[in-house]
Amino acid sequence: MPRVVALYRYPVKGFTPEACDVVEVLDQGRIAGDRVLGFRFANSGAQEAAWSKKHEFVALVNTPGLARLRLRFDHRALRLRICLEDAVLVEAALDGQGRQLIAAALESYVLTLDENPLASHPERLPLRLVGDGVTPRYQDNEAGQITLHSRASLAAVGHALGGDGLSELRFRSNIAIDGLDAWEEQSWIERRIRIGRVDFEVVAPKTRCLATHANPDTGERDLPILKTLTGAFGQKKPTFAIAMLPSAAGGRIQVGDKVSLLD
Repeated sequence: MPRVVALYRYPVKGFTPEACDVVEVLDQGRIAGDRVLGFRFANSGAQEAAWSKKHEFVALVNTPGLARLRLRFDHRALRLRICLEDAVLVEAALDGQGRQLIAAALESYVLTLDENPLASHPERLPLRLVGDGVTPRYQDNEAGQITLHSRASLAAVGHALGGDGLSELRFRSNIAIDGLDAWEEQSWIERRIRIGRVDFEVVAPKTRCLATHANPDTGERDLPILKTLTGAFGQKKPTFAIAMLPSAAGGRIQVGDKVSLLD
């Protein structure tokens, strides 16, 4: 029987994951505390509370060096700390002045990177730290969607790349499961599954982007994930993991929960 082996949420879009023992799946198809903040370009036309595409944010797809940063977000106090190795770049509350301090510190760091989306685009400055720190809204898909992969599929990709130990953090899924054959979860598209006591509709395969090329420790683009997915596995589009929405109400899921196919 497949089971949940890891759960993740990402308080700030494109930054450090939080490994969780338990997560709350909201009725609208997001995980509480996931992508509640983001660093958006100044020239984005989107309002702060509105969803927008990932290319309007500083994110791993355009700034792989973000992976070097370690972030801690206090969900109760609404306070954010960003570190580079042992040095604290900034720590502040999500008030007006605090947001400006945090955004300015990240902007300064990004501008030091060889690969960054700001140096040749002054119209994107200053960065804006958007989100209320509570409402999850900055997932890649406007509908939200919760993502899941199996570790057998992860191992298959690692093997195709010529080694073991490929980090699942490259793929930024919310749920990792074990107990399936490689790629078996892709057969669940347009079917229903149950995780613990929460039922999901599996709505689509997850197409990947250049964010997966960034090493989650060093921030270097070191592995050709996209080319490997299409070349080694015959995919038309580079695909890894599945996207899901709760079919009725949300609820809590936890590490160790059983995963079963309903139809």
